[in-house]
Amino acid sequence: MGTMEMGSTQKGSIVGFFREKGFDDENIHKMLNKCKHLEGVDRERASENWTYLNSIGIQERKLPSVVSKCPKILTLGLNAKLMPMVHCLSTLGTKPGEVTLAITKFPHILFHNIEEKLCPLLAFFQALGVPEKQLGKLLLLNPRLISYSIESKLTHIVDFLTGLGLNKEGMVGKVLVKHSFIVGYSIEKRLRPTSEFLKSVGLKDSDLQRVVMNFPKVLCRDAEKVLRPNLEFLKRCGFSDGQIVLLVTGYPPVLIKSIKNSLEPRIRFLVEVMRRGIHEVTDYPEFFCHGLKKRLEFRQRLLKQRNVDCSLSEMLECNQKKFIVKFGLVEGLG
Repeated sequence: MGTMEMGSTQKGSIVGFFREKGFDDENIHKMLNKCKHLEGVDRERASENWTYLNSIGIQERKLPSVVSKCPKILTLGLNAKLMPMVHCLSTLGTKPGEVTLAITKFPHILFHNIEEKLCPLLAFFQALGVPEKQLGKLLLLNPRLISYSIESKLTHIVDFLTGLGLNKEGMVGKVLVKHSFIVGYSIEKRLRPTSEFLKSVGLKDSDLQRVVMNFPKVLCRDAEKVLRPNLEFLKRCGFSDGQIVLLVTGYPPVLIKSIKNSLEPRIRFLVEVMRRGIHEVTDYPEFFCHGLKKRLEFRQRLLKQRNVDCSLSEMLECNQKKFIVKFGLVEGLG
């Protein structure tokens, strides 16, 4: 690392700046390799940009991480680039801290062009049916969206989703609002194999469309590593192929939830404590989304005390207050 101290005055200046900010020589070396423009940046610009990023809410302790991810951020013109982009992003935010969180996650968002990249991107999503008030949320939650090419990446994802039958106006937009990270996955390596796996389970086209609309995250998971083990577990529990289709379409996360920490304890509780058959879950797949202790155990105990018999949906669909009123269980709380 000794060569670092023998560079130009400007290079030495930026190295000194980084050292003052707590970076070690190894990290400085990596940043200089990552961004050659850093060598020509004077301390004053780097310091101005650092101070500005701190002033918009990025904590001093997080700044080294932000700059390490994207050292180019210190080379940008403050008035010509940084401030206009932050101002533009601020008009999209609805909650305090949204913009700074987005920048912290993906600082590269700051060096994209507003007119050439940001505006066309927002227009693209709006044309897909994403409501105007959701556009900002979409981008700030997943700032990496700005780095994808509309022509070579986003359009292909839209075509793929449309090909699954999500061709009515606004359908694709709703999927993106629910899980915008879907656009980061490879169609051929992930999305298509997973959709084919879901069809092989027995899902019809309409079932698959329902799954993708309600819980697109399932489509992003590895079929062999994540979905298949859950499918095999459900089969071992005694669910038939037809019942599994009902479970998956009724509650898609059943294919991605932890077997050990989520599915298995709930099935065991259903059978051993509640003394119910697994077929009841087929009628109410959302059973798997309820907390074991706070909802299932608590309500089961109250119902047992009063010797009340009801379906899973009657037991679980309402909030705590309505549940207690519905079954007259006030005394059981004591």
